Amino acid sequence: MSRRRIPGIGRHSARREPKRRFILFCEGRNTEPIYFSAIKRSWTSTLISIETHPAVGVPLTIARAAVQFARREGLLKNSRRRRSSFEEKDVVWAVFDRDEHPNYCEAINLCEKHGIGVARSNPCFELWLILHESDFDRPDDRHAVQTELERIRPEYDRQGRKTPDCDEMVSRVMKAEERAEQLLSRRSEEGIPHGCPSTTVGKLTMAIRNANRLAQRSE
Repeated sequence: MSRRRIPGIGRHSARREPKRRFILFCEGRNTEPIYFSAIKRSWTSTLISIETHPAVGVPLTIARAAVQFARREGLLKNSRRRRSSFEEKDVVWAVFDRDEHPNYCEAINLCEKHGIGVARSNPCFELWLILHESDFDRPDDRHAVQTELERIRPEYDRQGRKTPDCDEMVSRVMKAEERAEQLLSRRSEEGIPHGCPSTTVGKLTMAIRNANRLAQRSE
């Protein structure tokens, strides 16, 4: 007599969904890595790897490094390299500033062509940090923006290590995302989508935050 199969018995338990990993290519030595390390400590259900290129500081070089890594790891759009279930969750982002660097728009276009996320700021990353505290919509250069951040965050030293208290700031990231979107909308209406001031870092933090929320649901 054959044994009747009882539903649920002998079946493998459902595998836990792998965590999404964000690989960030940053140009900064201090501010950007410190900020995203704070994000990493706050949202522990996502994996964040930070690759810094402090000696470069050129957007196109950062973009090329991100594309080269993604190509090697099979993470480009339409990549033929077979990826594991863990690798399928990996996404690559390039984090860079406009400053006075050349080839800024070319770097953006290169990333978008290959499916690399772009967290760019014009004029500089400090704009994104200011948006955690207040609105800011003045077409200032990076020196003026850094001076403004130093005014509202005295622990930030624009002449020193440039290390604001990012762990405290991250609690207001959703407000910063909202303000950043407003800047992007204004620049788009003006016909200068990459214009100053603007930043897409909020798109990256939003992606990390959403991935963290989804991962928590499956834990």
